[in-house]
Order: sequence, then structure tokens, then C-alpha cells
Amino acid sequence: MSSEAEAAASAAGEVKQKHKLERKWAFWFDHQSKAKQGAEWGTSLREVYSFDTVEDFWCLYDQIFKPSKLPANADFHLFKAGIEPKWEDPECANGGKWTATAKGKANLDTMWLETLMALIGEQFEEAEDICGVVANVRPKQDRISLWTKTSSNEALQTSIGRKWKEVIDLNEKITYNSFSDDSRKEKFGNRVRYSA
Repeated sequence: MSSEAEAAASAAGEVKQKHKLERKWAFWFDHQSKAKQGAEWGTSLREVYSFDTVEDFWCLYDQIFKPSKLPANADFHLFKAGIEPKWEDPECANGGKWTATAKGKANLDTMWLETLMALIGEQFEEAEDICGVVANVRPKQDRISLWTKTSSNEALQTSIGRKWKEVIDLNEKITYNSFSDDSRKEKFGNRVRYSA
């Protein structure tokens, strides 16, 4: 047997080592086809998959729907394991979100994938302040939002916003809203806290 054949046979018998991520992540899905009167938001929110290796991420990514293929009024989330994509989650309660508007379905999918790779690849210096990302599929305008923990730190949030714009290759302005500001939106109107 040649040395090449021996190497191939040896490699075939080995179990390949998976590449661990810095942390565990979870995909979530929410679809409220019609708002039920009196139903609390999030009642249809479900964790669908979690992963902690590069190989498991790509396996899931290749098998799950891209945001552009989801029905209208669906939300697709990727959050750090242990954090629910809800304002009320203790990790999100004092935070907010950067929001970018997609220019078509293909752009939504590209921004989604680039953001996922930046998150799981720990490309943000401020990774500890990031909770996750949400793709909002809507009939008229799709959005993607990057959720963070600390809305009161302008320098931190501005740094995250600028880096995210670079990641998703966006020239347009993006805005940051605090969840506490959003909860008062009806009373005071939509208030943008920061922009990048």
C-alpha cells in the first residue's frame, strides 16, 4: 500500500474534530399571522435550533429557510443561548436595537448571512454587549435589527452601529432605538436615540 493510500485510509477512519465557537447560539422563529385580540406578544415565539460549532452552523444554515422565503409578518432570530429575543429578557431590558432596512429580498438574505457570520465569528469588539439579530419579514418593507444590552452607553452603541454598517456593507444611515424609548413610543412618538 502506498503512503498516499495509507494516509487516505487513516483519514477516512478518523472522526473529524468540530470547530467550537466562542459561545452557543440559538435560532428562534415567530409568526403571528393575525394579531389575536388580547394575546400577549411572543406567544408564538419558539426556539428552533441551537449550535456551538462552525460545522453545526453551516449544516443548519444550509437546511433552514432564508428570511426572504419566510411568510409575511414572520420574525427570524439568532440570539446568544440563554437570551430570549424579547424586550423583557433581563439581558435585553436595558438595551435597544440598531435597525437597517433591506432593499429587496436578496439584500435581506445577504445582510442576514453577513451579520450571522460576524456574530458567531466574534467580529465585534463589543461582542459582550450584543444579544442577537432579528430579521423582520413584512409585506411592504423588510428590516434587520441588531439587539444590544446597554442603550445608555452612546460611545459603545455608536461603535457597534458603525461596525455593523461595515459588516452589512451599507452606506445609508441606520438608527438605534432604546427598548425603554420604544415602550413609550405611543405616548411620545418614535424617538431615535443614536444614528450611524
